[in-house]
Amino acid sequence: MSAGEKKVIIASSLGTVFEWYDFYLYGSLAAVIGAKFFSQFDENTRNIFALLAFAAGFLVRPFGALVFGRLGDLVGRKYTFLITILIMGSSTFVVGILPTSDQIGLTAPIILIILRLLQGLALGGEYGGAATYVAEHAPHGRRGFYTSWIQTTATMGLFMSLMVILFTQSSMSADDFRSYGWRIPFLVSILLLAISVWIRLQLAESPAFVKMKSEGTHSKAPLTEAFGQWSNAKWAILALFGLVAGQGVVWYSGQFYALFFLTSVLKVDSFTGNLLVAWSLALGTGGFVLFGWLSDKIGRKPIILGGCLIAAITYFPVFQYMAQVANPALTKAHETVKVVVVADPNDCSFQFNPTGTAAFTNSCDVAKAALARASVTYSQENVAAGTLATIKIGDKTVQSVDLIKAGAQRAAQLAAFNKSLAETLAAVGYPAASNPSVVKMSNPVDIFRAQPFTLVLILTFLVILVTMVYGPIAAALVELFPTRIRYTSMSLPYHIGNGWFGGLLPATMFAMNAQSGSIYYGLWYPIVIASATVVIGMLFVPETKDRDIFSEDTAR
Repeated sequence: MSAGEKKVIIASSLGTVFEWYDFYLYGSLAAVIGAKFFSQFDENTRNIFALLAFAAGFLVRPFGALVFGRLGDLVGRKYTFLITILIMGSSTFVVGILPTSDQIGLTAPIILIILRLLQGLALGGEYGGAATYVAEHAPHGRRGFYTSWIQTTATMGLFMSLMVILFTQSSMSADDFRSYGWRIPFLVSILLLAISVWIRLQLAESPAFVKMKSEGTHSKAPLTEAFGQWSNAKWAILALFGLVAGQGVVWYSGQFYALFFLTSVLKVDSFTGNLLVAWSLALGTGGFVLFGWLSDKIGRKPIILGGCLIAAITYFPVFQYMAQVANPALTKAHETVKVVVVADPNDCSFQFNPTGTAAFTNSCDVAKAALARASVTYSQENVAAGTLATIKIGDKTVQSVDLIKAGAQRAAQLAAFNKSLAETLAAVGYPAASNPSVVKMSNPVDIFRAQPFTLVLILTFLVILVTMVYGPIAAALVELFPTRIRYTSMSLPYHIGNGWFGGLLPATMFAMNAQSGSIYYGLWYPIVIASATVVIGMLFVPETKDRDIFSEDTAR
């Protein structure tokens, strides 16, 4: 690898790391930010802000892919992803200095949402630009290895954000962190932005784009050509369902849902959960480069689809084993305590709530949501219409509450229900909320105790599956599309697969768990999508590792 090629990889990868770092900060600190910017307003206003914040994080990313993908195919790769990092970095820094709603009222959350929307749009354009730029500099036969460095950036960005947050939290009191310390990780981004911009300014334009531009063969209307012509659009559809959808759900399951499962389902404290995941990311990240390199030897499809298939086969036993190790008391309660929700089936909803704005007020919904949050396994027994739901726990019964009928007594009745449920669950063996899990890490070296070490190995296995599906994906997408519309074409399926299929995964899995009464039932969501990707990918997506990406008939 020449010095110039190393510079291309470092500049593209480092900038993308910083972009993902900026993006993940908001998710990691969402609770603190919500308290600073949203909590002072009425419920309807809070719901609107929550919806917009969610849209900014996931739903607008494909639109960013369209905006910046078009720009990248019209004016060039280098300048486009220079723009995206400027937007991303400056938006993140401004969050760190933004006055709270206590100081400037409604203006604060409005500005925050605008900044989040800008971040989502910029992220939608960053990945496609970086991946295309590196791939078009890579020598033939090594694109998987070269672009795999781009694939490390999302995990490294997550790792960096976790480390900065953990370091900041450990250096001050909890009150100080909630008061002002949460701003520090956002302010640090200005240094990262300066480094990224300086490095990217040293780069030259992609040779493939320069060649195309000099020959006058560049697209005059990339969006229309990429998605308005079936001969091109079909490849975007096949890329989405035959590669990226499965990759997206495996990625989100192995990194984000694994952390959610540890902390929200298995009740491991957040500091310990973050440390466990950080260790697994540190141990597993090299897999991105390994599988990118291997894809140059044996192909993109065997590795990506193989990772999807292994995930589909192993998710149930792996997550069950994680529960046994992290919270054996909870696992024992699942095996020994019978819990039944007795309710009118028409009173029960599918509690899909990705934005946190939906209100589920029927007595069955209240009961199921409370049990799901407490990680209780339960079954359902149907009764006559109009009957108020109850929960049978062993030989005890807890009556739910209909929040609409409760009227002015809504808060009091809900508090009484939650208190009664918690006491009853504790009495029959479910771990109490005040001491939810025996796993506790006060510093990184605690990994060498048996229980944390086992959990890190489990999490590292999940990360390795992530590296299998994600390591070769950039090369596979770049090789599917011709140079003239490459940036536009590859960016959209990537961000739909990851932003929508992946981004909706936690909310979908929680709703499935609440509906079924099992903490594992939601795993069917990534399993089914990953399995479908295996079938579609094997049947309809061609192997691309030997293609000449400088040819305009790349995807033909």
